[in-house]
Amino acid sequence: MSSSPQTPATTDGAGDTHHRAGQNAAGKGSNRARLLLAAAGLALLLGGGWYYLATSHQESTDDAFTDGRAVTIAPKIAGYVSELAVDDNQFVKSGQVLATIDDRDYQIAANKARASLALAEAELSSARLNARIVRITSPSDRASAEAQRMAAEATLARAEADYRRLRQVDRRATTEQDIDLATANERSARSSLTDAQARARKANLVEESVATADAEVARAESQVAQAKADLGKAELDLSHTRILAPQDGWVTKRAIEKGAYVQPGQSLLAVVSPDVWVTANFKESQLRDMRPGQRVEIEVDAYPQLRLTGTVDTIQMGTGARFSAFPAENATGNYIKIVQRVPVKILITHGLNPKIPLPIGLSVVPTVFEQ
Repeated sequence: MSSSPQTPATTDGAGDTHHRAGQNAAGKGSNRARLLLAAAGLALLLGGGWYYLATSHQESTDDAFTDGRAVTIAPKIAGYVSELAVDDNQFVKSGQVLATIDDRDYQIAANKARASLALAEAELSSARLNARIVRITSPSDRASAEAQRMAAEATLARAEADYRRLRQVDRRATTEQDIDLATANERSARSSLTDAQARARKANLVEESVATADAEVARAESQVAQAKADLGKAELDLSHTRILAPQDGWVTKRAIEKGAYVQPGQSLLAVVSPDVWVTANFKESQLRDMRPGQRVEIEVDAYPQLRLTGTVDTIQMGTGARFSAFPAENATGNYIKIVQRVPVKILITHGLNPKIPLPIGLSVVPTVFEQ
């Protein structure tokens, strides 16, 4: 009977013990959760710090593309394509024949120019020979004309003397026939003297005759020079019938076929050089510490497995908007500031795979390490 009242107390004590044990377990779980949260926070803090330190001197952009030299091929002459020696995306060497234009008309023009040159050279030889003859004959012609003038003067003087003598003698000692003959001789001698004087005046123009001959030589030399120029132009046009590759590269944008008629300046195809680089358009705020020579890692969207490295080559001295077809005009009242982008040329130094083509214009993501 005495132990019956203690039973509830024992029961209550056991309940308190279980309650305290539950509170202790809950407290331990809460502490563990706090530790986990603190550890996670510390890890995030450390990770964020590490990420900041690792990326604080890196600049990256997705506004970047592969770039290269694409030379547009156009003919310098007109004509029909007689031969097409390349196909799309074919690799060609510098100086390799890409296409040939029918050269028959240009061959005829070249032959005609050669004939004109030969004729001009023959005329020049003749003019030079004539100039030498004039230099020799003109002085002798002058001397001969002067001698003839003097002879004509002597003949006239004798004819005049005979005429005066006959006029002075008695009419019975001569005849009218003799007088008429003397008169005719005097007039003939006077006429011969006039002709001899004219010839002498003409023969005295030695310097003028030599100058005229020299002028003919100069004219002939000019004709030879013009004929040589015409021949050079004809031969140049003939050489342009063979369209050659200006550099090593791949044929792209082929827009001609055999038998097509082409004109000067018409775009036929393009040759893309094997040299490839990256043109990255960085924001102006990203250029503060960017300098040529800094290391760059490049990711190519088309080839995720391809890891390229390079260096900053140059920074363009002008924003992309400044060199656009229609530059922005900000001299107005309604101005909205826009972050400008500046093209940066990046050379690829390592990682290119000859078996993986890298066309120009592919999207890439370059990361510049500024330290």
